[in-house]
Amino acid sequence: MRTEPDAPARCYDNPVIGGFHPDPSVCRVGDDYYLVCSSFEYFPGVPIMHSRDLVHWRQLGNVLDRPEQLPPKASSSGGVYAPTIRHHDGRFWMITTNVSAGGNFIVTSERPEGPWSDPVWIDLPGIDPDLAWDEDGNCWCAFSGVQVARIDPEAGVVLEGPWPIWSGTGLQYPEAPHLYRIGEWWYLLIAEGGTERGHTVAMARGRSPRGPFEPAPDNPVLTHRSTNLPIQSTGHADLVSTPDGSWWMVLLATRPKGFTPGYHVLGRETFLTPVEWVDGWPRVGPVEPRHPAPNAWHPVEPPAPRDDFDAPDLAPQWISPRGRPDGSWSLDERPGRLTLHATGPTLDRPGHTFVGRRQQHLDCRVAVRLDPGPARAGLSVRAGLSVRMDEAHHYDLEVAEGHARVIARIGPLRQCVAEQPVPDGPLTLVVTTRTGVPLPPSDGAAVGLAGPDTLTFSVDAGEPVALASLDGRYLSTEVAAGFTGRVIGMYVTEGTASFDWFDYEEITGDAPLEP
Repeated sequence: MRTEPDAPARCYDNPVIGGFHPDPSVCRVGDDYYLVCSSFEYFPGVPIMHSRDLVHWRQLGNVLDRPEQLPPKASSSGGVYAPTIRHHDGRFWMITTNVSAGGNFIVTSERPEGPWSDPVWIDLPGIDPDLAWDEDGNCWCAFSGVQVARIDPEAGVVLEGPWPIWSGTGLQYPEAPHLYRIGEWWYLLIAEGGTERGHTVAMARGRSPRGPFEPAPDNPVLTHRSTNLPIQSTGHADLVSTPDGSWWMVLLATRPKGFTPGYHVLGRETFLTPVEWVDGWPRVGPVEPRHPAPNAWHPVEPPAPRDDFDAPDLAPQWISPRGRPDGSWSLDERPGRLTLHATGPTLDRPGHTFVGRRQQHLDCRVAVRLDPGPARAGLSVRAGLSVRMDEAHHYDLEVAEGHARVIARIGPLRQCVAEQPVPDGPLTLVVTTRTGVPLPPSDGAAVGLAGPDTLTFSVDAGEPVALASLDGRYLSTEVAAGFTGRVIGMYVTEGTASFDWFDYEEITGDAPLEP
């Protein structure tokens, strides 16, 4: 969602990329900007975005879109951490860590939309790797710790190092380093304090990427810790300059809602904030929900709210946990529909068939048209729409055995909270998420507005019927733990089902709770 330009000043709303898009890294090539984010256990991995103004972003694809690039071994919140994207010598370079299989690796491409190469593995420890080149063509890889090594990025060979270059300001987890040559100085940007509410951005500089580095006099250069600002956990940043010479920072942050301690349900999102340089050091923040925009202003056509599955391949926003085997899905079997085949009997364990997209707005409505199809040789069908954090935290609107059911999986507990007979044939399944709306008295009178949002589940077989409303706190990072956010999608755990379309729309204004 982007706000129309104001008069006389254009402004933008934060986050610039909503939903589970953490650990942003950005580079500029001419007038174009390219940004990547962490994807953890989801496939395809590392979404890549394009913008002409740092505000309006369009997803071009995913850097890791082949199984040989991303083996499906990740546990929840495992997999791919903290990529860095850079452009050097006519090529795009992306370096990241697969913490579940193999460690640090580089892939390259002549075009941002790919195809990207197979991984070149690098024998370096740590996570959050970065790439920077000096004027002699040497490539430097910094990584969490904070350490640096001189490497051959083509061969994945460590030429010198690694050695420590800065220990940060003393906070926990110095990580996410980025090296920049700006003027006569090498600047080192890092994150500290953990990726929760104590998150910070710190800066140091030196005459060489080898160090020594002196810290900025006013570190941290950015933090929202111990404030009541609506944006929290600001950190894991990257810097970029515009053609007119101004500087900007992309970073992750969260938007907690509800009673203390506050719950963020969309994961860590990508925010944008301006940077000033004062006496050779950056001055940043605070990160506001609304900022004056960069001078360039290039809105892009927002994605259509409905995917009719008429394209020859799935759009890049569709992701699946750990992998998407070829036999589990098809756009050709029933043209104009996404057909899913069960590969596992439950969403509570890895190995199931699920195709979803990130929830990007705090208030939204998702609807799908489910067609179980005719029974095949007596086989039953179990399919539906799920809002998931991981295998142990998800709410499902499921159709099976002539009934629609709302199922809540919260940690070790699994319960059917509502059930409604439904006729055979196509059905519309609807989930709405609303902030600031209490649960109905019969469902949570004592809870009030403590939760971050309320999720309502409905089924429409000719007339909409609301089945249940559930507290959203149990699908939050504060409850589920980990690094990811909500993903809403279609699934099949028994038999085969087709989905005619999928609608995703932000809810604005005072729309009613029920769809």
